[in-house]
Amino acid sequence: MTDDAQTSCFTPFRNSIAAIPLPARFTFPFYYEPHELSRLAAQELQERLSSEDFQHNFGLEGNPDGDVIGKMFGVLVVKNRLGELGYLSAFSGKLGNSNHHPGFVPPVFDMLEEGNFFQEGMAYLRELNQKVRDMESSPEFLSMQSNHEALVHRGDTEIETFRDEMRAKKRLRKEKRQQLPTDMNATERAIIENELIRESLSYKHQLRILLAEWNTKREMSQAKIDTQISILENLKEQRKTLSNDLQRRIFSEYAFLNAKGNAKNLLDIFQDLQLDPPAGAGECAAPKLLQYAFENQLTPICMAEFWWGESPKSEIRKHGQFYPSCRGKCEPILGHMLVGLDVDPNPILKKPDFVPPLNIVYEDDFLVVVNKPSGILSVPGKSDLPDMYSMVREKYPNAEEPMIVHRLDMATSGVLLFTKTKAANKFMQQQFIKKTISKRYVALLDGTLESDEGEIDLPLRLDLNDRPRQLVCYDYGKEAKTRYKVVDRLYGKTRIHFFPITGRTHQLRVHAAHPNGLNMPIIGDDLYGKRDARLHLHAEEITFLHPETREETTVRAEVGF
Repeated sequence: MTDDAQTSCFTPFRNSIAAIPLPARFTFPFYYEPHELSRLAAQELQERLSSEDFQHNFGLEGNPDGDVIGKMFGVLVVKNRLGELGYLSAFSGKLGNSNHHPGFVPPVFDMLEEGNFFQEGMAYLRELNQKVRDMESSPEFLSMQSNHEALVHRGDTEIETFRDEMRAKKRLRKEKRQQLPTDMNATERAIIENELIRESLSYKHQLRILLAEWNTKREMSQAKIDTQISILENLKEQRKTLSNDLQRRIFSEYAFLNAKGNAKNLLDIFQDLQLDPPAGAGECAAPKLLQYAFENQLTPICMAEFWWGESPKSEIRKHGQFYPSCRGKCEPILGHMLVGLDVDPNPILKKPDFVPPLNIVYEDDFLVVVNKPSGILSVPGKSDLPDMYSMVREKYPNAEEPMIVHRLDMATSGVLLFTKTKAANKFMQQQFIKKTISKRYVALLDGTLESDEGEIDLPLRLDLNDRPRQLVCYDYGKEAKTRYKVVDRLYGKTRIHFFPITGRTHQLRVHAAHPNGLNMPIIGDDLYGKRDARLHLHAEEITFLHPETREETTVRAEVGF
């Protein structure tokens, strides 16, 4: 690479960084506290975003024109070959309908470049789409379908009318047989009976002819439609094949270097994990930043990503706030690109220096309820981190399985209930299924909530591209309802009680932080708010029918925030 290539996106710090020590390792991108250098680089980029017009509607000034699209930006602090520190800037996807802006690293593959295979393929796809739309909406095709439906209706009506006539004639024949004189001789009776039988056979014959005529008409009409449908399906199959081929070729063009200089494209990266690359993979800020650094012999020092603009309707993104890289798209890519770099270990997988002993708040021959600390798993995970189940299992080796009744998020503290007998477990599980168990959580919100109480109704589903984050989704989400009541307000914070009606993953956290919920994240929520010493969410109280006495029982565990 030429020096021009190396320096075109390299931005020296405007502020003095002489007193800022370098980090010991590179940033673990999926869970981090931004280094001071990353914060300074992000601050300088945000000042630029605030002062320049990128022809992109971030939704920050209430501009009603065009689609409002917030955007994830990233900064990568690097050292050049002269030993100078600076930073690179990137945006996810497009900015102002363009992949290129001065001072921002380019995409790994530019799909917007005129004349490339993607543009040609998209032009042909648009032609196919238009042919499909034209055919599906053509007056001839619509008229053909309408005429066929009318023909089928006429045939059904005529056939049913004839069947009604047959049924009426059958009743008359039955009445005629019943009215025959009892003293009528056998010959006369046989003559009349034969006439009635001939009439019945005649109607059945006419029905067969009528059915055959209308079946022929329907088949001929349907054949014309099937011919058009076959042409239409062929166009759709061409479109599908072209789209798949185009997508795979795009994925093959996204080739990513790692710190050792080895390259892999998206197909190879995701194939190693037996996954298909998701749409948009490779377009996020983090891979673009590292790719540019490796291509231009720039040494990565630390990195951070932040959201700029209005939040998407389904997600929770706060303007100017730092976020980790997404899991679905970026984790496999960055897993390859970071090979060769000394990266911070995943802090979530770090064993705590101290695991407090079991804090049992209730126990009898059937149940044990513990006060789970924040930062401890409820049940064993993929790692060997400590968990409450294993601790309870060790203390009560003779308890019958299953002991698990419900769970709390790793970051949430509070009452966690286990059973000692199978019968108790079944009884308690039924209460959870029937939603007859009531729970009360206490939380500390980052802001002053105006309303005193209310109910939040926001359906939730998993964000498949960024597990374990949840999305608000009215189309595919599961029902999620929460009642709340404010306890007090002090120094810009709100202490609140949550009463979950349903029990979805991260329900209280999303309902607190989402703009259509309380729009006020729980303090310490590293997924939907800002990191702190801990998540200030505590399962304070649980009320249930005791599995043995059938009496209403309430267990409470205080919290110190």
